[in-house]
Amino acid sequence: MKKHGILNSELARVLARLGHTDSIVIADCGLPIPDHVERIDLALKLGQPSFVDTLQEILSDMQVERAVFATECLATNPTVAAQAQAMQSSGISIDFVSHEEFKQLCHNAKAVIRTGEASPYANIILHSGVIF
Repeated sequence: MKKHGILNSELARVLARLGHTDSIVIADCGLPIPDHVERIDLALKLGQPSFVDTLQEILSDMQVERAVFATECLATNPTVAAQAQAMQSSGISIDFVSHEEFKQLCHNAKAVIRTGEASPYANIILHSGVIF
């Protein structure tokens, strides 16, 4: 039995298989997920697990070089906007695109991780970096 890190086997598998520049999405419970993209549904109930808890756990296990948020989060979701600022301060390149463009970019992801988050625009695309 695994003692540390991400215990969800599907999520651990996806993270282990990422290559440089591959992307995954962490999504609130309302983001439409393209049919051809793998869905890892962590949602238990509204609010659980949260976007922030899921993001922080994934960031502890994944080398991220770039992240993309919907621009709309800046005006409507201060918690998500604060995460963007914290990530940028830690050296991760941050981009903002319209929510419509964000949904199109999700088509390129290796997987979408659906959380129970129920706040507006609580979504992020994480692009894998390299560990060397």
